Amino acid sequence: MRDLIFVGYIALIMLMAFKRPFLFTLVYAYVDIVSPQRLSYFLLNSIPLSLILFALAFAGFALGDDKKDVRVSPRWFLLILLLGYCGYTTSVAVEPVAALDKWNWVWKALVFAAFLPLTLRTKLRMEATILTMVLCASALIVTGGIKTAAGGGGYGSLVILIDDNSGLFEGSIVSCVAITIIPLILWLAKHGTIFKPDWKVRAYAACLIFACLLIPVGTQARTGIVCIAVLGILLLRYVRHRMLYLGAVALVGLAAVPFLPSSFTTRADTIKNYKADESASTRLAVWAWTWEYVKEHPLGGGFDVYRQNRIRYDMEQKSNPAQPADYDAPAVREIVDEGRAFHSSYFEMLGEQGFPGLLMWLIIHLGGVWRMEVISRLYRKRNRPDEAWVAPLATALQNSQIVYLVGSLFVGIAFQTFFYMLIALQISFDTYLARRRKEAAWRPLTSRRKLAEA
Repeated sequence: MRDLIFVGYIALIMLMAFKRPFLFTLVYAYVDIVSPQRLSYFLLNSIPLSLILFALAFAGFALGDDKKDVRVSPRWFLLILLLGYCGYTTSVAVEPVAALDKWNWVWKALVFAAFLPLTLRTKLRMEATILTMVLCASALIVTGGIKTAAGGGGYGSLVILIDDNSGLFEGSIVSCVAITIIPLILWLAKHGTIFKPDWKVRAYAACLIFACLLIPVGTQARTGIVCIAVLGILLLRYVRHRMLYLGAVALVGLAAVPFLPSSFTTRADTIKNYKADESASTRLAVWAWTWEYVKEHPLGGGFDVYRQNRIRYDMEQKSNPAQPADYDAPAVREIVDEGRAFHSSYFEMLGEQGFPGLLMWLIIHLGGVWRMEVISRLYRKRNRPDEAWVAPLATALQNSQIVYLVGSLFVGIAFQTFFYMLIALQISFDTYLARRRKEAAWRPLTSRRKLAEA
């Protein structure tokens, strides 16, 4: 029955998309975020659904779209360059089989991110893409939020739709995504036009934000806790009554503490006591190994090069209340491990793609933060009613990317498609506004020329 529902739903949207081909792009985004083929028992997981939808989306753009408004930016060319460079490192990877497996989905993420700016050439299309991303992510987030509120969850045990620990179904990744989309939810609730910002939209937005905040509690992912703190600081920049905002945040935080499970507060405490936490100590050892590896191999080792690591480190011994008082436990214990993942997007890029790949990746992301700041400042003081949505969207996209950049310090999500969609939205938004400014600059000259000829 589940398979029939998914097939019927996708088939209905695809029929609509043949009339408006841009919908194929949104359907592809839905399939990439929600992964209905992974939720299916047989029908959808037996066909290359993503490939078919992308082919249809590209065909719709190639055959049905007007290309005169297509614009690209320097960051778009960097995406293409990063795609080619990743292809090269895959061809010389030290773990060729594992590298090819990762390349099989990474190239799709980069190609789709490069494709989106070509087709997102209107405000409506950008808003539709943002709305699709938020609603698709909410399919996972609302499910996880309800389970958390009902008393479920735990580190590695919160099952969201399916029992799968990869992609957006993994606890740390979905926690980062949940906090990342909050600025976009706020923008849609105030400036959206597809669903008018009435009381129903605002009520759903408030409930969805609450569910987003519950995800780090349900998954007990420390990444999500850090992301919440970062977002709180970012929002402080734009609130009018800052002291009132700080007081409300402190009050809500204190009121929430008694309702948090003890396992959550215990795990959160390891953020400051990282030397006694094996997971944190392992990450530091892997990062040290990665740095030493790249000093010898500056072009990186290709995807999944972490499988080559062999690490040894000392960890502070945790006290055990069950031991007698006179038990003389060693202060530290030696840990030996191998093949441990990077657990950081920065070291993931450094280890796999070397210094060139990390540099391109940083320029793509930090360039987005800078461009959104430029746009926000440019349009913040403009009083045209038809531009009231511009500065808030630039701020929302910037805040989302900063939250991602901080969250990615602690989880390997350098190539997750969801975040490349954010980059594509920024590029589309930037080039769209540049085209609008250019048209506005030429319009008075054209009018004066017509008057002179008359």
